[in-house]
Amino acid sequence: MTLNEYQELALRTSRKDLENEDHLMNGCLGLAGEAGECADLLKKSIFQDGRDIKEKMIDELGDVLWYVSETATALGIWMDDIALHNIEKLKKRYPEGFDAERSLHREE
Repeated sequence: MTLNEYQELALRTSRKDLENEDHLMNGCLGLAGEAGECADLLKKSIFQDGRDIKEKMIDELGDVLWYVSETATALGIWMDDIALHNIEKLKKRYPEGFDAERSLHREE
């Protein structure tokens, strides 16, 4: 499945009664909430019970992906284009692969 195919399928479960601006807010706020849930899973695993979080993290990362899709759709952007843009940005930033020094002292 491509990211664009995912985006089209995810759109099935997006509320049809919202205005485009509301889809954008829902997407961005949902991303913040789901990222927090990912962080909370990791925190509990490290500091509370040491449980394996892989399966639950798959669920939460899927929710993150859904909200990325919601946000992208509200902006009229395809997720494949976002992925490609991100890889091109990373290639320019780290032409030889990740470098901690470049990470700390990079031009924006």
